[in-house]
Amino acid sequence: MIKYEDQVRKCIEKGKIPRHIFQTFHNAFKSIELTKDLNLFDIKEVKGNLRRTYYRMRKGKYRAIFFIDADDILVIHIGKRDEVYKLWR
Repeated sequence: MIKYEDQVRKCIEKGKIPRHIFQTFHNAFKSIELTKDLNLFDIKEVKGNLRRTYYRMRKGKYRAIFFIDADDILVIHIGKRDEVYKLWR
C-alpha cells in the first residue's frame, strides 16, 4: 500500500506540487509496489546516519523521499531538488 504523509497531501492540494508530477510519482510507486523492484526507476539510497533506510526517486527537477516498511511504501516528502536536499543534509 502506498501512503503519503499529511504534508505531502497538503502540498498537492495547495498546488505546490504540480498534479502531473504527483501522478508520475504515484504511477512509479504503484509499479514498485507490484514488482518490488527498486531498479526500475532512478532510485538511490539516502546516505546518512538514519534510523531507517530512506530512498529518493528522481523525476526531472523533483525528488520523492520514501521508505519501505513491510509491504507499505511511505512517501514522506516530494519537492524540487534544492528543497529536498536542504532537508536531508
